[in-house]
Amino acid sequence: MTAVPGSTVVPGSWLEKQWYRIGPWQLVLLPLSALFWGLSTLRRLAYGGGWLHARRLAVPVIVVGNISVGGTGKTPLVLWLAEWLRQHGFRPGIVSRGYGGRSADPRQVEPDGDAAQSGDEPLLLARQSHCPVWTGRDRVAVGQALLSAHPECNVIISDDGLQHYRLARDVEIAVVDGQRLFGNGLLLPAGPLREGVWRLRRVDAVAVNGGAEPSDGAHFKMSLKGAVLRNLNSGATRDASGFKGKKLHAIAGIGYPQRFFEHLQGLGLKFERHPFPDHHAYRPEDLDWPDADAIMMTEKDAVKCAKFADAHYWVLPVQAELDPSFGQKILDLLRKRNGRKTA
Repeated sequence: MTAVPGSTVVPGSWLEKQWYRIGPWQLVLLPLSALFWGLSTLRRLAYGGGWLHARRLAVPVIVVGNISVGGTGKTPLVLWLAEWLRQHGFRPGIVSRGYGGRSADPRQVEPDGDAAQSGDEPLLLARQSHCPVWTGRDRVAVGQALLSAHPECNVIISDDGLQHYRLARDVEIAVVDGQRLFGNGLLLPAGPLREGVWRLRRVDAVAVNGGAEPSDGAHFKMSLKGAVLRNLNSGATRDASGFKGKKLHAIAGIGYPQRFFEHLQGLGLKFERHPFPDHHAYRPEDLDWPDADAIMMTEKDAVKCAKFADAHYWVLPVQAELDPSFGQKILDLLRKRNGRKTA
């Protein structure tokens, strides 16, 4: 996989569009990217050389992250992985930074909690994973707190944190957007990358969400499936075909809203698009469209809209689908690298 300067698949904001081209703004921002590279390299070398010490938890740790900013599909993959591990005798717990939440200290996310406190993605994970979910700024402290409260857990999944080197990990999974790939290939802020593409050669598995990249033992195809919407107010379900010919509005406050819009379009729906910033805290007035027969949204949006939803609000649940060999590879890695507390 390579970077794709000039790609036609670009997000909507001005800054993100600059990440998918090489132009004058890259020359302006390159000094800042060089500074970013220098600081991140020093930090990585400090952990690699032993000047800074990574902390190991009492159980194996799987990190699911990415090398680029913006939504790549980590949350659906974490949910898939948690269920896969449960089916194979493990008892996973999940830790997350909790972006958008108000608490920096370790705390458990309750399924009936508030996204403003925990962050939207951790709340979604707590509601769907059937696993303990804890958040906080320091993932080591969060993992320790989770294991203290839930000693039955014998593997930890870190939602994001590929660059959080203080937390020692046993398995690294990187999620890549198969359409956008790596933009112009530059580091922040001139490009979308947190680390160079070289980093993918050092992870254990790369899940490619969408696109045509074949599975090859290191890269695994991933897709998001879903065609039945659920009413956020009543819980009733309806196939997407039941909305054809209706006046539809679609919202997406995720890292890459275009993916959700393309998914709806692929279901044969016509709608007005309303992208919002990632982790947007919705208010009723944000969605005031009297002409709407239905307002459609992602599951991440739904956890923030449920408290004021009416009969017009519909959420589209999606599930990750992965090459069967992906799950087996994760199990093999866990069993090979850890004689510690596993199933």
